[in-house]
Amino acid sequence: MEKLILEQKDAVDWVYRGEGAANLVLAYTGSSPAFIGKVMRIQKSQRNGKNEVKGNGALTKHEQLVWQENEVLMASPNNEIVDHLYVKHVMCPLLGPKNVDAGVYLRVLVAKEFLEFVDKNVTCHRPAWRVDSSQVDMNRDSVLIMSDHSIFPNGTLKGGPCITVEIKPKCGFLPISRFIAEENAVKRTITRFKMHQALKLHNQEISEYSEYNPLDLFSGSRDRICKAIEALYATPQNNFRVFLNGSLVFGGLGSGTDCSTILVGEAFENALKNVIQADNGLRTTSFIQLVAETVYTSGVLDQLLEVQKLDAYDIEGAIHAYYNIISQPCMVCRELSKDKLSHLYTPLHSIPLDESLKIVKGYLIAASAKDCSLMISFRPKENDDLLSRTSYSTVYLGSTNQVFEYKVHFIDLDLKPLKKMEYYYELDKKIVNCYSQTVKTEREADNAVNGRPWKSIEMKDMP
Repeated sequence: MEKLILEQKDAVDWVYRGEGAANLVLAYTGSSPAFIGKVMRIQKSQRNGKNEVKGNGALTKHEQLVWQENEVLMASPNNEIVDHLYVKHVMCPLLGPKNVDAGVYLRVLVAKEFLEFVDKNVTCHRPAWRVDSSQVDMNRDSVLIMSDHSIFPNGTLKGGPCITVEIKPKCGFLPISRFIAEENAVKRTITRFKMHQALKLHNQEISEYSEYNPLDLFSGSRDRICKAIEALYATPQNNFRVFLNGSLVFGGLGSGTDCSTILVGEAFENALKNVIQADNGLRTTSFIQLVAETVYTSGVLDQLLEVQKLDAYDIEGAIHAYYNIISQPCMVCRELSKDKLSHLYTPLHSIPLDESLKIVKGYLIAASAKDCSLMISFRPKENDDLLSRTSYSTVYLGSTNQVFEYKVHFIDLDLKPLKKMEYYYELDKKIVNCYSQTVKTEREADNAVNGRPWKSIEMKDMP
């Protein structure tokens, strides 16, 4: 693709699609052949000025230790390129090239006015808390251009509708690491997603709990997968969105939607009328079945789960390996009693550096897999297309007697900064403490109403 320059006048063609902690995602609505069917990712900068300074390259000196076996990452001159190459050379081999798109990196001379206008244009669509904490990084001179996975590329079915679901699966297993402290044993029986809901509710980031259980989605059971999709639909938050021909028709843009109201449900039911051949009131149920059947038959989450399980030590073990790498006194050990240190954590500070690097590297790769999104796009095959050859897989929806082509992609697989290990450790403590306190408070209140003394009750997520 020829070299392109994005000017101020081009900003109007890029609209807000969503964002993560580090990047804004914009979808293209203009007519340039170079960008039709593409999305753009622009890096953000923190308003508090806490962006990490990385010197001449994209990786810090300690990150270079972790990723020293990946020469292409070591040579990356900036963050955009290192993220692109990390997806291509690390995550793609682990998850399979069929389901991972590393994107096409374009070195463009982006005018500062373009970035300023983009920042201004998207502000009203972003969650208020995101706007307060970050903005478009005005110092960037390049962006990452990727395929828009909410649509199909030009194919044999011209003009046919395309519907795409975006799911954030989250962590699909319960940790069994022996480095989990006894007082945090709840992590072995309650999913991270469920515990995090308590903290988010406490911080007023959500207004009600979601019944979604990631263990259902990763279970390999048709019924449990369907149960998971139903729960995501009922309370999408920022974990479930649906696009029709590239336009959002269900779920929120930045902050998500807490729950599906009757009006939201009716609007979505109407949006499905040209995709799902069912009577009014039955289309949403059929769509949920379509998504669940595709997750089940594709087995796409099996490999994602294996990559997530590269976190074999849990953050409570990996954090000690992190301090070994940065050659600083372990701040975690300072807070622990001598007895706990002697039999559990002290040995971690005696392992070879190579072992510490392996532990942390596995944790960071797993963190990418736990935080990614799954995009599944569908388009119905008409009767005269059923015998035509296609490069896409197909799935049969029994409730409507329809056949759909589908494609699956993982997105948002960025490299996690090494420095974030400390953040992960502190967040883990907050999540467990908040959940434990919430459960205790609810039990005490329940027992007070029923006149029973409080006692510990074991709770499990497992069916």
